[in-house]
Amino acid sequence: LRPPTVIGQFHTLFFGSIRMFFLGVLGFAVYGNEALHFSCDPDKREVNLFCYNQFRPITPQVFWALQLVIVLVPGAFFHLYAACKSIKQEDILQKSSYTGFYIFSVFLRIVLEVVAFWLQIQLFGFKVNAIYMCDVGALEKKFNITRCMVPEHFEKTIFLIAMYTFTVITMILCVAEIFEISCRRLGFLKTQ
Repeated sequence: LRPPTVIGQFHTLFFGSIRMFFLGVLGFAVYGNEALHFSCDPDKREVNLFCYNQFRPITPQVFWALQLVIVLVPGAFFHLYAACKSIKQEDILQKSSYTGFYIFSVFLRIVLEVVAFWLQIQLFGFKVNAIYMCDVGALEKKFNITRCMVPEHFEKTIFLIAMYTFTVITMILCVAEIFEISCRRLGFLKTQ
């Protein structure tokens, strides 16, 4: 069962293909070796690990993979419901209860994308700096603050902006899909 709207089908293509490909291939290339090349002064294994964990409480690839899975859940529930009830694609926009449930799943995707967008800002900001100042006081070191070098900071900044852009595009597509469904239900657009 595919989404009942043109925008929903485009969202599935965009979300499923482009965003996952971008994350899987380019995300690994940009972030895959970050922990290995993260180095602090003094360049000792325990300091590097401690500071890297402070710098990245969750790795971006894991965060974005969780985001993709969580945002797909409402649509998956709807499609599971539709499969169990043997609902045809054309019936989704014809019966109010099906339409309402589908719109709710799209609205839930928007909410989850907004939460993910906010969390991404809290965790990663908009720019990755070349130097990270790490508080090593918990390691009982002579100096409480140490400088750490962040590898490929410029590429990571570009990737962050791309992931923000993908999130905004998917939110816009979800809002447009709700608008398309509303227009179809009100008779402004012909059903497919």
